[in-house]
Amino acid sequence: MLKKALVYLLFATLALVLTAAVAVFLILKLALAPGRDEWPARFQAGPVAVDVGVPTAIRLATSSWFAPWLAGRTLDTAHGPVRFGWNAASETLELDCAPCSATVPALGKAPIRLDSLRATVRRDAGMLSGTLEAAPPARPLAVDGRTDDGILRGRWTGRLTQQALHIDIQVPETPIARWYTVLAPDLAELQRARIGGTLALGAQVGLPAGTFAVQPRIADFTVDGLGTETLANARTTCGAPSRLGTDSWLARAVIAAEDQRFFTHPGYDMTELAASLEVNQKASKAERGGSTLSQQLAKILVTGGEQSADRKLRELLYAVEMEQTLGKARILQLYLDNAPWGARICGADAAARTYFKRPARNLEPVQAVWLAAMLNNPALAVRKWQQEGNINLDRAKWVADGVRGISKAQRDALLRSVATARFAPP
Repeated sequence: MLKKALVYLLFATLALVLTAAVAVFLILKLALAPGRDEWPARFQAGPVAVDVGVPTAIRLATSSWFAPWLAGRTLDTAHGPVRFGWNAASETLELDCAPCSATVPALGKAPIRLDSLRATVRRDAGMLSGTLEAAPPARPLAVDGRTDDGILRGRWTGRLTQQALHIDIQVPETPIARWYTVLAPDLAELQRARIGGTLALGAQVGLPAGTFAVQPRIADFTVDGLGTETLANARTTCGAPSRLGTDSWLARAVIAAEDQRFFTHPGYDMTELAASLEVNQKASKAERGGSTLSQQLAKILVTGGEQSADRKLRELLYAVEMEQTLGKARILQLYLDNAPWGARICGADAAARTYFKRPARNLEPVQAVWLAAMLNNPALAVRKWQQEGNINLDRAKWVADGVRGISKAQRDALLRSVATARFAPP
């Protein structure tokens, strides 16, 4: 009899627990269900999926009556495990993601990984604010002996509506070396490169649209220790060197096509980088390149073409040092002698002889523009040339119009030549 009573009690308790769980689930589902015009998202907890209104969920998570319940709990997300905390005194929600990762299409296919990302959130009606802290795997000591925790710090504000969340992030001037140790601590170059200068960053993010804009501000960026001075006497493996001067038609056309501020930037072009980040993030793929000729040369000679943030960060280090060790004229010469111009064709002289049966120094102005216009996608340009008898004419006109150091009469003549040019396909 006692045994039967215990069984009944067990079933009754189980039924009560299940009923309570179902009730909580239904309450949460009803409470968090997206309104007609509310920004929705699907939340997965084990086998259970619930459609929630994101603004409602944010308000709930940051409320003083619900947030304490979150404290100490961990949520597995696509970016990493997020552990919640609650500071009752300041009514601030704390989130720790460690390790944390995110894919930023503008920076490549490989995700950016952080050893630790900590954020705080405080809400006042529809306004949000808080701090951000990203920590490297190891906490270094500053050279002058003062303790430096190596943490990258910033602040953020947000405006929450029923349809969207608009976030503004500000990171004050911080040593560029610290940015590297946080964002790419495994780069071998960090063991020998001496990195100077500071980087401050402003960024705006719009969700759920995924809009993204950045305003980086770099000051006194220097790099040494990577040994790029040895490239001063480097020999190309692409055939005979072109020996082109900076005033040659091909050099001018390549600058117009690939890096119009080549002679004024310090190895990187912040205007172009910010614009390409915005365009590529919106497109969720790399549609626009923001690399200078110096960065492209680093990619050709050192880093390779892997689509990752780490490769771009390495490329930047080499580009900055090459500007200091080689100078503009040698960088341009090395680029012309090593740039890819199609399958198994690299270097300006090999390209000129392959496509126009003459050395690069003897190219006609329209031929120089033609070659320069091919550089952004040589394989596609060659294929189009073979199939249609021409390359991208609009791009060739754009390159011709951007050639510097020529008179208006020369430019007009060049544009007419480009519009009517026809060359035998390779």
